[in-house]
Amino acid sequence: MKNIAWIGTGHMGLPMAHNLLKEGYNVQVYNRTIERAQPLAEAGATLYASPVEAIAQAEAVFIMLTKKEAIDDVLSGEQGILSQLRAGTYVINMSTISPEEAKEFAEQIAAQGAIYVDAPVSGSVAPAEQGTLVILAGGQTAEIEACQPFFDILGKKTIHFGEVGNGSAAKLSINLLLGISTQAIAESLLIAERSGLNREQVLEMFGESAVATPLLAGKKEMFIHNEFPAAFMLSLISKDLGLLTTEAKRLNVQLPLAEAADRTYREANNNGKGELDLAAIWLELQERHPKSE
Repeated sequence: MKNIAWIGTGHMGLPMAHNLLKEGYNVQVYNRTIERAQPLAEAGATLYASPVEAIAQAEAVFIMLTKKEAIDDVLSGEQGILSQLRAGTYVINMSTISPEEAKEFAEQIAAQGAIYVDAPVSGSVAPAEQGTLVILAGGQTAEIEACQPFFDILGKKTIHFGEVGNGSAAKLSINLLLGISTQAIAESLLIAERSGLNREQVLEMFGESAVATPLLAGKKEMFIHNEFPAAFMLSLISKDLGLLTTEAKRLNVQLPLAEAADRTYREANNNGKGELDLAAIWLELQERHPKSE
């Protein structure tokens, strides 16, 4: 499969598509805001004004969008791809959606004789640029194996969780841990500072302890300087936590930490922090508890 279409060139989709382009794939691109895809055109990709045009020659179609509604539009909208999918075409959805949504899309794709692969990723912008994402795959073994050459370019590891929907379930699970862990760092910093401790020393302590993680190391400078350029936007973790808590209710599973984190990130998003990194949850907590004079 050398001819591919890539739909969605946001913070993650752009570097991922670029990595496939660098490896010699013929990449046809659609993005709702075409200017954001321009760097791919400059690198040799072909841009199209509609998703249906972008997939015309594609053997594999990648979708990397932020939410179900955007995917619905790409599949079934006025310029949607469903009616033009050829039998045997792979549709590889790397977006973060719920397991039930993944199964719904798989049924729509299968009805056209095409093949749906559930393949969200764990990792943020830097791993997307470096090709070191973790691919969380759901689908038939033979179908995952057929996509493995793509995944080997995009990521450092592929974990096949089983049937369609399981990859999306895995993504919600890891993002729950990401959201809770980031909020936990922020809360620990808050109580430490309000107790009179130096922030940098507290972060140094964290880094030398059993709770030291790559996440802590990656966000340390953000917490020190109160600057939060987005590696993973807070609005997206808020969306994912909403999907997760809905899925937990469907499965009748109580997740107290998930519910608390869902509320905190949702409020931070509503308070204008959505386009900052998820570590800006620290700003939300600071604003709730200003230092006394």
